[in-house]
Amino acid sequence: MTKKLAGKVAIVTGASAGIGLACAKALAAEGAKLVLTARRSSRLEALIAEIRGMGSDAIKVIGDARDEATAVNTVKAALESFGQLDILINNTGVGNYKNLVDTSADEYIEMMDTNVKSTFLFTRHAAPPMIAQKSGTIITISSMAGIYGFAGEAVYCATKFAQVGFAQALDKELRPHNIKVGVICPGGVKTEFAIGRGRTEDGVAASAMLEPEDVAAATLLACTQSAGSRIIEIQMRTMAENLT
Repeated sequence: MTKKLAGKVAIVTGASAGIGLACAKALAAEGAKLVLTARRSSRLEALIAEIRGMGSDAIKVIGDARDEATAVNTVKAALESFGQLDILINNTGVGNYKNLVDTSADEYIEMMDTNVKSTFLFTRHAAPPMIAQKSGTIITISSMAGIYGFAGEAVYCATKFAQVGFAQALDKELRPHNIKVGVICPGGVKTEFAIGRGRTEDGVAASAMLEPEDVAAATLLACTQSAGSRIIEIQMRTMAENLT
């Protein structure tokens, strides 16, 4: 049986752990070639070995997603190594759950740069080759915090709302070029995300949060749509969520 993403090339940011790692595996399992970027080289090396063991291929670009050079180098690596770029998964993100009056300007900048600036940079540099080939899919991992405001998460919510608005605008801007733009908005996910910044390892482990693979499955769905359809937004919550 032909794999759904055979012949496709995908960039995944923040691929060394959590949702990014799960997305990379899910795309590779369907035949995509991967360009993985993150700051932790050893983790990416282990992931590349796993992907190659699945019969696909992957390369890495080490860098900080907040730096424009990382976005430029990652897109360049995709084009030079694989000859095209079909999918971008904007996954890099950071959380810091604090009340507004306890949040410093530096913490605000960190969240804005990591969540919003990185999304802009990678999308900005991935779009031109997609426009040239008249096809592509851009998926951003946002959050339910980009749909609803939560107390103690004002700045984090602001970054995630920004990602949703960015995706909605680009859906209209890039659709004439046959580029699909969508956003995935999960609730809490069992990852190292925000550990020590409002979450604890024990609290995450004991929770009924979503698994990274749940989000990866939704991302894969958005990347394997029929030619004539597009997924604009997926909202995800755990089945264990309180009904009251």
